[in-house]
Amino acid sequence: MAAPRIIIVGGGAAGFFAAITAAEANPAARVVLYEATAHPLAKVRVSGGGRCNTTHACPEPRELVKRYPRGARELLGPFTRFGPRDTIAWFAERGVELKTESDGRMFPVTDSSATIIDCLRGAADRAGVKVFTSMGVRTVEPAAGGGFAVTFTDGSAGEFDRVLLATGGNKGSAGLTIAAALGHEIVPPVPSLFTFHIDDPRIRGLEGLSVPDVTTAARGTKLRERGPILVTHWGMSGPAVLKLSAWGARELAARDYKFTLEVSWTGGTLAEAEVALAAMRTDAPRKLVNNANPWTLPSRLWERLTVAAGIAPETQWAGVSKKSMQALAAQCAAAGFEVEGKSLNKEEFVTCGGVALREVDFRTMESRKCPGLHFAGEVLDVDGITGGFNFQAAWTTGWHAGHAMARDPEAAAATEG
Repeated sequence: MAAPRIIIVGGGAAGFFAAITAAEANPAARVVLYEATAHPLAKVRVSGGGRCNTTHACPEPRELVKRYPRGARELLGPFTRFGPRDTIAWFAERGVELKTESDGRMFPVTDSSATIIDCLRGAADRAGVKVFTSMGVRTVEPAAGGGFAVTFTDGSAGEFDRVLLATGGNKGSAGLTIAAALGHEIVPPVPSLFTFHIDDPRIRGLEGLSVPDVTTAARGTKLRERGPILVTHWGMSGPAVLKLSAWGARELAARDYKFTLEVSWTGGTLAEAEVALAAMRTDAPRKLVNNANPWTLPSRLWERLTVAAGIAPETQWAGVSKKSMQALAAQCAAAGFEVEGKSLNKEEFVTCGGVALREVDFRTMESRKCPGLHFAGEVLDVDGITGGFNFQAAWTTGWHAGHAMARDPEAAAATEG
């Protein structure tokens, strides 16, 4: 095989995976990776609380794509060719075993993101990938004789046959600037995984409290999710919030992140809550309401809900009026909380938006507008919910781009011609 000159712009999960794939697929290829910061794979390091939620145990592509608010249709084919099973095997072949937790998230058995980082850095080194840090790419322009002329942030320049943009999807992404300059439409990026700012006496002082199975909804929308919730210093987080933020990324941005969050702490409906509370009044009439709830909700939370319903601490179940029962049911299964803003989820900073998907061939991750230019990861208008899905999209798109870029440039040109 000939020796294509390949440059990877961006040293995150997608960039490293593409670089390794290209170099392993064509050992003659000259593969270089440039990361603008001093810390490649920084997002891998902090993911999953420092454990790295590497992928999700969802091997069926048609089920897997349901976890992607944007990019589901485009990712179906790529996931069929390289999905979670392939990711597990890829890491296993390089000495990293993954384990599956009860919710389907997969982590290295070491519970350390350093294991994944060391694996990627080691694989890149063995494959001959040359990694440059603290050096970004300023411009990419088609060269007169074919390929691309690339200028770097220190003023130096180079020529390459193929370019991969894997710089992530935030507004300051150099990859988006470069893609736009090469004629691509950029869907404006907005945060996709974020937590909600809520200042409410019902949860004030309950930082760290979690409930394993709640439903959340944004009133006035069709957005609704289910899962664990976590009370934080600034409001609410956890999968039931993060998933809602992913599916509602654009709609909630349009509302300036001001809306009413409805929470069912029981995970059920208002009618179901009324039935459960009525049963408590019948079955445990002499028990104090404050000391007994039918869902084993955390006691501190339950006390706040009873106070919010206007029930005095010393009240027995037999003494709860019909009106108070209805108020308590509403606090348990349809509680409204005013959201006044958001915070980025530090473990999984994800955006929706990026390079418009119709302008990319998802068999090769190559631009339909600029042959030889490829994309991988969040620089595309692709994002998943929390749970390892964004990393899986990075591995999958990186794998496809890497194989496509590794092809003999002359043979590829002949085929395309």
